[in-house]
Amino acid sequence: MAQRLKVFVTSDGLTDYVVAASSRAKALAAWGAHQDLFKTGGAHETDDPDLVAAATATPGEVLRRAADTKAALAKAPKPPKRTEPSKAATQKVAKLERELTDEAARHEAELAEIQAAQLELETRKAAVQEGFAARRAKLQAALREARAALR
Repeated sequence: MAQRLKVFVTSDGLTDYVVAASSRAKALAAWGAHQDLFKTGGAHETDDPDLVAAATATPGEVLRRAADTKAALAKAPKPPKRTEPSKAATQKVAKLERELTDEAARHEAELAEIQAAQLELETRKAAVQEGFAARRAKLQAALREARAALR
């Protein structure tokens, strides 16, 4: 015994889409929906006699009409089938991913080089400051002695 068909309706705001199917899941599949439109309130079952008559005449086929009108239903184009990417496209993605990885490695190497140079400069700076402090202290001591000799 064939399952009883129900008629389901959804809308994108501009167009109403109607399908006769045995379940909500089959209606969602016919619409090409990737989320549960019934759960979000975007789709519902209808018992409108005009919609039921038109949809049950072609079960599983999506019909459409202008939203919120009584216009006649027309066959909706099937959603495009998803195709597998070509070998060339896959290779291009792989090549770009390798280039991105290589570029990131070059960037990290340059940063490490800059950090090493900064460390070397900081070490040189500390040595220069220590040398200056020692020479300054020696000169200040000599200056105090020279001033003391003047008195």
